[in-house]
Amino acid sequence: MNFFHYQIFRFSWFTKPAGRHFHRNHQLGAHLALADLEAINRCEMSLPKNFNFAGDVIDQWSQKEKIGERPANPALWWVNGQGDEVKWSFRDLSTLSRKAANMLTKPCNLQRGDRVAVILPRIPEWWLINVACMRTGTTQLTAKDILYRLKVSKAKCIVASEEVAQAVESIASECPNLKTKLLVSPQSHHGWLNFQDLFQSASEEHSCVETGSQEPMAIYFTSGTTGSPKMAQHSQSSLGIGYALCGRYWLDLKSSDIMWNMSDTGWIKAAIGSVFSSWLRGACVFVHQMVQFDTNTFLDVRIYLYLHNL
Repeated sequence: MNFFHYQIFRFSWFTKPAGRHFHRNHQLGAHLALADLEAINRCEMSLPKNFNFAGDVIDQWSQKEKIGERPANPALWWVNGQGDEVKWSFRDLSTLSRKAANMLTKPCNLQRGDRVAVILPRIPEWWLINVACMRTGTTQLTAKDILYRLKVSKAKCIVASEEVAQAVESIASECPNLKTKLLVSPQSHHGWLNFQDLFQSASEEHSCVETGSQEPMAIYFTSGTTGSPKMAQHSQSSLGIGYALCGRYWLDLKSSDIMWNMSDTGWIKAAIGSVFSSWLRGACVFVHQMVQFDTNTFLDVRIYLYLHNL
């Protein structure tokens, strides 16, 4: 996977985080502190008019790293068991997601409110696309039954890996709303834009949009136990603020902790444990790219983390 050849680096300069600014009455002026998000969860503060997880959380942790208020611990630590490894701090994630956001809005021609279908395994690009969609105000969804979900959601863009590209091609003509196909693969396919090529040339300068707290951010489909899967839409705040207390009390996370959540990326549990709850607390999200759960791999990695006091 050639993506790693240009991902593993640090930046000598960073753009100013484009965070939202509120004081306790939610007027423009003072910064919305991370602690305020827990107060909102407790109903001690009202929901702010505007909120964006990328700008108000990711960029705020990035700024704390920049000014030395927190160490540059990994925000995302990814391994595949074959020697490849990616470690991104929040500063890295902030800058890389700006590049990905520019890729979505320019070559992919996506506008605020457009829907993006994301069908990716446990690879770093899944996290990058998630944050980039937040920055641009596009709504992301994940799917297994591709045709049904593309038609019901009216997704304008799909971001997919090599494994599902052929399946997407077989049904794309039946999805009139689908305009852009973005392939996360070192290979190129006719009719697909290549993520790696576009990412390399994308600018790091991007202004995070001012999304409303109740503005749609993500769509997940139910399992379809009682019929066809139903779309469940989540707002910027329902996920981005709603799991602040979950990270503190349910998962008991501190900014120095490492969170390993093995949920598949197609399930909302992946978003809850591997994005929102963890990053609201400034914790590191650890990912092992296991195609299927393997007890030996799990135990080996768990012993390694334990022996290294991680």
